[in-house]
Formats: sequence, C-alpha cells, structure tokens
Amino acid sequence: MTGFDPRAHRVVPEQRWFEDFALGERFVLPSRTMTEAIFLAFQAASGDNHPVHYDVEYCRARGMPHMLAHGFQVAIQTAAGAGLFPHMVEESLKGFLDQSSRFLHPVFVGDTLYPALEVDELTPQRTTGILGLRSTVHNQAGTLVMDGRQRYLLRKRNA
Repeated sequence: MTGFDPRAHRVVPEQRWFEDFALGERFVLPSRTMTEAIFLAFQAASGDNHPVHYDVEYCRARGMPHMLAHGFQVAIQTAAGAGLFPHMVEESLKGFLDQSSRFLHPVFVGDTLYPALEVDELTPQRTTGILGLRSTVHNQAGTLVMDGRQRYLLRKRNA
C-alpha cells in the first residue's frame, strides 16, 4: 500500500459548495481562434449544411469576409468544462439546469474568441442552491459577440 488516495488527485485542491461562491466571481475560459478546421468539425458534429458555414465563396458573394460561425459554434466556447469550474464542483454539482444565448455580432474564420463566466445569481434553497453564470464571448477587437446565461443546481455543504 503506497498511501495513494485517488480522491485526493484533483485539479483544484478544494471542493466548493453552493455557499462558497460570490456574486461577481469570474471564471475565464481558454481563448480559441476559429480556424477552418473548427468550422469543419462543427459542421460534421452538428449536421448543419448551410453554405454560409462552409462555403467561403458563397459568403464572399454576400459581402462577408469569410465563413460565418454558427451561433451554437460560438455558444459552445462557453462550455464550463473548458475551465476550472467543473473541477471545483465535482462533489456538489447536481445538474445543469438551462442555458440561453444572444448573438450580438458575427464571428468569422480567423476571429479569436475570449469566453468567460461570471456568477450573477445565487438562489439558496433548502439543501441546494441555484448558481447562475453570465456567459460572455468577446472577439480579438474587444467586441462582445455573445451574451448569455447558464444555471446549475449545486448542493449545499451541510445538506
């Protein structure tokens, strides 16, 4: 016996519960440049075959500089799993409740996206609480291209 405990092998040292979060707390997610390969992978995964998402000449004939990202392709940049948040709530997470997004500006091949999540709701319940996260995506010019929300059900520490 080596004394190794797999439960102690964690990305973040301490588990967080509903009570441990604060309004305004921010979780930055990795930036990503939207390449043609990402567009192709999203097209394959989604089945969306509209030429605005995969035919650069179709887009240019309509005044766009390159292929236009699908809204869901932008929204998935805010997947909490891309950052530390899910590692913080491994023991307390009960469920992903809902998600919404508003697409404010177009995203094209070559744009670099900077997603982030910010705590904007803490609704306590008896043994759980609802944690709301504002999701934002800015491009390389600092323009807010997507604004949305995600809500999670978390256990309280002493539930």
